[in-house]
Amino acid sequence: MLSLIEKANTLVEALPYIKNFSGKTFVIKYGGAAQKDISLKSAFAQDVVLLNFIGIHPVVVHGGGPRISEMMRKLGKEPAFVDGQRVTDPETMEIVEMVLGGLINKEIVSLIGSHGGKAIGLTGKDGFLIKAEKKAVPPGGADLGLVGNVREINSEILLNLQKEDFITVITPVGVGPDGQSLNINADTVAQAVAAALKAEKLILLTDVPGILEEGKTVSTLGANKAARMIEEGVISGGMIPKTLACLDALRAGVGKTHILDGRIPHCLLLEIFTREGVGTEITH
Repeated sequence: MLSLIEKANTLVEALPYIKNFSGKTFVIKYGGAAQKDISLKSAFAQDVVLLNFIGIHPVVVHGGGPRISEMMRKLGKEPAFVDGQRVTDPETMEIVEMVLGGLINKEIVSLIGSHGGKAIGLTGKDGFLIKAEKKAVPPGGADLGLVGNVREINSEILLNLQKEDFITVITPVGVGPDGQSLNINADTVAQAVAAALKAEKLILLTDVPGILEEGKTVSTLGANKAARMIEEGVISGGMIPKTLACLDALRAGVGKTHILDGRIPHCLLLEIFTREGVGTEITH
């Protein structure tokens, strides 16, 4: 009986969050261990479907770097990186599109569907969803090839799909002015989509517990303090671009941003519908 009461208390705790967030848009960057472990993939799909059923509009942006590198090696091509960014020549771009748009995107769509959701997969080339431009070569820097920055998100497509209750799953491949495909960082695309939709939340799944200070996860962090922590070197390495994506989203009108440990099953529900949360929330 006590366990049943605890379950009821959990539902009651979630009630005000459900009420506040119904009708709002959450943009979720899906990657890391959550995208590779079978049980975590299933838990993620269940979370997304549940959000949709209670009236929240989830939009998923996925990565897939390890799968791209794996496929490149199978095809006899060694991956190359500069400052953590993939060097993308035309042949690599074909592999990127094949793996991200042809394999991973459809896997996610199918997984959401298997749990009762109605998902549709898009690349940035579909309906010119993600208009992009090639990254400029910095003075003395390396040319990354077909790597781009987001120039514009066609939010009308996403809003129309939301009206039909679709969960959109987006591959981070943009289209340049000449129609050329461009490889774009998934965190960057997620931030741009959240900004274009004026989303209530931008949520980035990663393989760390969140932003750490003195070895402990910071539960809630103001934007100004987050910027100072980058300057002081407290936030470093791969967490810098994720934190900057959160700060850019907040400046563009997104309500709140979150960096979550995707290795925790049902991390989305735990962060959104409990007082404690399981990651770092960055607010205005």
